[in-house]
Amino acid sequence: MKTKANKNEKKTTQASFVVDIVLKCIGYAIMAAYVVVLAFGTFMFDGASIFWRSFNIFSGAGDPNTWIRVLSYILFCLSVSWIVRFVLKQFGKLLHRGRALVDIACSLIKYAALIAIIFLVLKAFGVDTKAILAGIGILGLIVGLGAQPLIADVIAGLFIVFERVFEVGDIIVVDGFRGTVKEIGIRTTQIEDVGGNIKIVNNSDLKTVVNMTNQLSLAICDMSIEYGESLERVEAILKDNLDAIKESIPDIKEGPFYKGVSELGDSAVVIRFIAKCEEGAKYQVERDLNRQFKLLFDKYDINIPFPQVVVNEPTTFGKVSKKQREAAGEFVEEQRELGKGIGDGRNEL
Repeated sequence: MKTKANKNEKKTTQASFVVDIVLKCIGYAIMAAYVVVLAFGTFMFDGASIFWRSFNIFSGAGDPNTWIRVLSYILFCLSVSWIVRFVLKQFGKLLHRGRALVDIACSLIKYAALIAIIFLVLKAFGVDTKAILAGIGILGLIVGLGAQPLIADVIAGLFIVFERVFEVGDIIVVDGFRGTVKEIGIRTTQIEDVGGNIKIVNNSDLKTVVNMTNQLSLAICDMSIEYGESLERVEAILKDNLDAIKESIPDIKEGPFYKGVSELGDSAVVIRFIAKCEEGAKYQVERDLNRQFKLLFDKYDINIPFPQVVVNEPTTFGKVSKKQREAAGEFVEEQRELGKGIGDGRNEL
């Protein structure tokens, strides 16, 4: 039953998608035809034709047909709005930053087109639009006093864009919600998490934002080794293999660095590694580091402990050689210098 319901839902979604595409194509075709007629109508129609005099909104000759003029006004505003927004969006795709400004501009153009249609239609029916504009100015002042939250959202959105607090595509954290900025609108901002859930936040409510994209993020990897294992032998092995691990994980921008012993646990010595990467790849890099260090430990018989009851002879661990001890000392000092200032003093890392 569930499978059948899923199939029906999928079919409904596909049908809605097809209908949406068809309607868009019809709309684009109508606007294209309008632009062609408006551009070349002088060669297509007689100048005395009432249809052409009514259709050509730039013509003031004669007495036009009201309904044809209204239709032409609507098509003109929609066509100009669509062309300008299309050009802006194509330009916005070329920008790494600044796409939010393009989104806001597109929203403003949509609203401006709607307002223009209303006034032009009223003008076509002989309504005195100047008096309406004066009345709207007074009404806007009254409404503005009661719409302070809306105004605050608009102003906050403009500050976000112009101060570049974050951009479309940045990964941010807002009140514990971590996600990618999908859209910065005039009033709200949309953030999508890894599960596809979208959080819509009023711009004025974005008071505490952590932008995770401005700088490289830290990927943390903690590995455990048995107490009986020689730490210096492990460090000597790490010295010879860290470069290979970096090559095996292309998303790592800096590192990995060995930060030393982070914890002496109940049954294990915990050693820490860190690497710098893009925020979007952080968790995958951590998983890749776990995998690579597990493979490395298996290769050199470095045991990762787990709770168990010993009923056999104790494990015989490899002994550290003098050469390994010296290499371990050099490695620790080298890593301390390379990783200096990265993750220091942050026990939560």
